[in-house]
Amino acid sequence: MLGASMKLISCCWKPFDGNADAGREGREGLLRFRDLGRYAGGDFSMAVIQANQVLEDQSQIESGPFGTFVGVYDGHGGPDAARYVCDHLFRNFRDISSGAQGVTCDTIQRAFLTTEDGFTSIVSDLWTTQPHLATVGSCCLVGVICQQTLYVASLGDSRVVLGKKVGNTGGIAAIQLSNEHNANLEPVRQELKELHPNDPQIVVLKHGVWRVSRSIGDVYMKHAKYNREPINAKFRISEPMNKPILTATPSIVTHPLHPNDSFLIFASDGLWEHLSNEKAVEIVQSHPHAGSAKRLIKAALQEAARKREMRYSDLRRIDKKVRRHFHDDITVIVLFLNHDLISRGSIQGPPLSIRCALEH
Repeated sequence: MLGASMKLISCCWKPFDGNADAGREGREGLLRFRDLGRYAGGDFSMAVIQANQVLEDQSQIESGPFGTFVGVYDGHGGPDAARYVCDHLFRNFRDISSGAQGVTCDTIQRAFLTTEDGFTSIVSDLWTTQPHLATVGSCCLVGVICQQTLYVASLGDSRVVLGKKVGNTGGIAAIQLSNEHNANLEPVRQELKELHPNDPQIVVLKHGVWRVSRSIGDVYMKHAKYNREPINAKFRISEPMNKPILTATPSIVTHPLHPNDSFLIFASDGLWEHLSNEKAVEIVQSHPHAGSAKRLIKAALQEAARKREMRYSDLRRIDKKVRRHFHDDITVIVLFLNHDLISRGSIQGPPLSIRCALEH
């Protein structure tokens, strides 16, 4: 079951259903990109660069009768959870929201929890042969545009930023629409402490990394029966687990789309480690639509190289795995908002389905 989904996700930039309407696309070393395509509400640009030995980021764009669905899935501990989410979260959302209730915060939340239950079942079924699956997880960022409303659901620390025109000045503001769940943020550390008053180690910095407080997967931190051998000792938590440390319940915000809303940048944490919201919005605003996602990744890599006092050209020559010492996998999807199309509330042309992954 899990293997079948991995084979499916290895399809790269291939539209499963008509109308990709792509501009230039291709690969440059560890970078894969689609410079320009068209979805139901306008243009999009999409790119991913690999840093890990195996790409742990996955992403997708789907357009259909419900509107438009964008997903960015930042895996950790391995690629398995992110691949599973990419294959199942949209499918669960589509099935749940096709009922009388339609697209709501509740149906989106149910899709997340159904996906979490499915992955947990996989971990249970393969516990004796692939126990490492209990230690992999994925941050998840989803955007749904339906009836001129944007729903943003998030687990972890991927981020969506809105570029919004300011009056008639030609200026543009950067507005972060997603909540983040990383313990490097004081409010998140406080939340974890309040939820786990008897665990003084709940927000300890470990291996130089702060823990995210929400994810799909990481079942060894949600179910005590997986917090034991045969998983690697470095993952096992010595304190009694009286309740799950992490949750798969997303934070969800709604944003009514306004004519001044120009574009949305969805990206995994790898981008935001190196670019501020304002810088990212400025880059997109000051260049043509085509190549926007690739341009953002290049800017992030230039900043990563600067931090290590090396030339960008030298960084580009570093291969995957070693590259992870300089930056993470980075996924970027930029949606440009055509409000005339969005206001029609119907799909022009056949559905669009694109999933992004590099070869493994």
